[in-house]
This record gives sequence, structure tokens and C-alpha cells, in this order.
Amino acid sequence: MRTQVGIVGAGPAGLMLSHLLHLRGIDSVVIDLRSREDIEETIKAGVLEQSTIDLMDQTGVGDRMHRDGFLHHGINLAFAGEMHRINMYELTGGRAVMVYAQHEVLKDLIARRLADGGDLRFGITDTTVDELTGDRPKIRFRHDGKQEVLECDFVAGCDGSRTYSRYLIPEGEVRTDFFRQYPFAWFGILAEAPPSSDELIYAHSERGFALISTRSPNVQRMYFQCDPDTDPDDWSEEQIWDEIKTRVAGAGATIKTGSIFQKAILQFRSFVCEPMQYGRLYLAGDAAHTVPPTGAKGMNLAMADVHVLDRALGAYYDAKDTGLLEDYTSTVLRRVWRAQHFSWWMTSMLHRFSDATEFDVRRQIAELDMVTGSISASRTLAENYVGLPLS
Repeated sequence: MRTQVGIVGAGPAGLMLSHLLHLRGIDSVVIDLRSREDIEETIKAGVLEQSTIDLMDQTGVGDRMHRDGFLHHGINLAFAGEMHRINMYELTGGRAVMVYAQHEVLKDLIARRLADGGDLRFGITDTTVDELTGDRPKIRFRHDGKQEVLECDFVAGCDGSRTYSRYLIPEGEVRTDFFRQYPFAWFGILAEAPPSSDELIYAHSERGFALISTRSPNVQRMYFQCDPDTDPDDWSEEQIWDEIKTRVAGAGATIKTGSIFQKAILQFRSFVCEPMQYGRLYLAGDAAHTVPPTGAKGMNLAMADVHVLDRALGAYYDAKDTGLLEDYTSTVLRRVWRAQHFSWWMTSMLHRFSDATEFDVRRQIAELDMVTGSISASRTLAENYVGLPLS
């Protein structure tokens, strides 16, 4: 087989890149280890920045997002027994976020690529990539029992945090990994219940952090800080609801309960790989970087990466201009590290650390008081939360 861009991974980065390239008239083939059903049925939360909303709209895949998603103009910070709203819409000149699950975004992109005649290969095995430093990289894989060889001009590594493509960049010699493991995790649930709040609530408490979110009018998503080794099966529904209620107690929120049908532990890590390119390979999304979910940046960074990569590949195919491709890593890393800082800041301000002293707790309260009491501090949070425009 022959194509222009071979894309490893059918997640947000890979599918959006394939869609963007198609709109430019650039051919691509997308391969993924998972089946289409696995991709579309693995439930993942999603908060879309304004730039991601705009990108979905501008490329014709935003209709269902607007129909089924929840546009939020603000978020709430609960601490010291009070609730404080950050009006992001006013602070950022009319920008907002959309609560729309990641797997729903993937459904939209898969449906559009197939409708446009896109070549998506699900359930592949035995993937290898060769000749990245030459002019014709080759992706070898097995699909439907048949060995395939895909020759392409470029390879996009978009295969998520459990990546194969990242390790094609030689470690030490070329690649440096920056990593931080946090001493806590999130206990996440999905429950059949009505919404407890019109907008997200980020709660700081003596017992640790909690997040009150939503997914639909009848299904709610909530999290609370826990030990990384927590076994969700050790917690009864009554214990879970009591813990969530305790962490937002006194702030004016009424937690509406219901039957819990999913429980999971979400680990907390920060990671960045530098550089994000090697020869004809370009990494995008979680294959190159992951962030704690506190700042809601993961999927949005993937979309920002491929927005840049699409423009760079467009310049190459339009005029054989390699400048944007050469600058890909330096261009995207500025946004990546800013998102890392914002995610770390939100995490450190809201979570209870095991070695925290009373000084640390009082400092957190003072920081939250500053963020909610100062227009300039509120604007800093709002601008970063709704996301930087795509340049």
C-alpha cells in the first residue's frame, strides 16, 4: 500500500489529523490495535476548550457536540465552606468550554472519516515502523490475518499514553523524557442521577479534592481524591456518596445521588517527551505528553498538536516548504509546557498532600481566596481553562 501520511492510533489526535489532512486533499491511512467498538464504547470524560469547539465547528464535525454537549460559561471553586464562581465567559471576552465526552468526539470523527471514504484499519496487530530516517518510511502490521506493508511519506505517532511510536525515538541519544508521578489518584464514578450543579464544581476540603461534573441529563460523573492503591470494589455506594457529600459540605451544593454503574481509579502523572519528532516521525497527543486531569487539557492538547502538524504537512505538500515541519516540536512544546504548568497549579492548589502541614493548608486557602477575590487572578485561571487560541 502507498499513502502520504501513515497515522498510528485512532484516538483524538490521529482521527482529527486524518480529517484535517483530508480537507487539504492529503491522503492518510489510520491504524489502531483496538476495534471500532472498543474505541467508541470506552467511556472517557471530556471538557473541550473554546479552540477545540471552534475546530470541530470549522471542520464540520460539531453538530452532535452542540446538540448533546453542555456549554459552560463558568466553573465553581468550593473551599472553606463557600462556593465561588469564576465567570470565564465575561473574563475572556466570550470564550467558554463544552462538556462533551471524549468517546463521543471519537464517534463523530470516525463517522465523518468513513463517510468521506477514509481508510481506517481497526484491530490490527504486530505493528512495526521502519526507515524513519529515509524518504519512504514503512509501517508493517497484520490486519484480518494478512500481513500488510504501508509505505508513506510521513508517520504520525498518535497512539496514546501506551505508545509504541514514542520509543522509535532513541532514548538518551535523541529523546529525553520528563516525568512526575503524583502521590494520589482520583476515584471516578458514573451514576444514574440528575445533575447536582449546572457547572463544574472543584472542591478543596480537609479530606481532599472532589470534582462534581456531568455527562448527560441522566448520567453524572464525579471524582474524589484517593490513595493510588485504592481498590474501588472495597467501597460501597453509600460510602462513596458520603465521601463526596462530605467534601463539598457547607459550600451550598446539594449532591443528587443515584445508582453507580462504573467505578475506576485514575492515576495522576505529568509527562513530556522531547523532541516530538525524529526523521519522518511526528508525535501528537498522549504519545508525547500527558497531564493531570485537573486542568482538563489532555484531549485539547492533542487537537492543538495536530492543528500545527496539519499546517506543517500542508506547507510541505503545497510548496515543498519544510520550515513548519522542522519547527514542529518547538512550536507545540510552548503550549504543552504552559498546559503542564496550569494542570500542576490547579492540582497543587486543590488537592490535599499526605505530608501537608497546617501551614500548607492555610496557604492553599489563601491562594484560592486570591484566585476568587482578584479580577486579574480570576482572569488568569479563566484564560488558561478555556484555552489559548490556536495560532
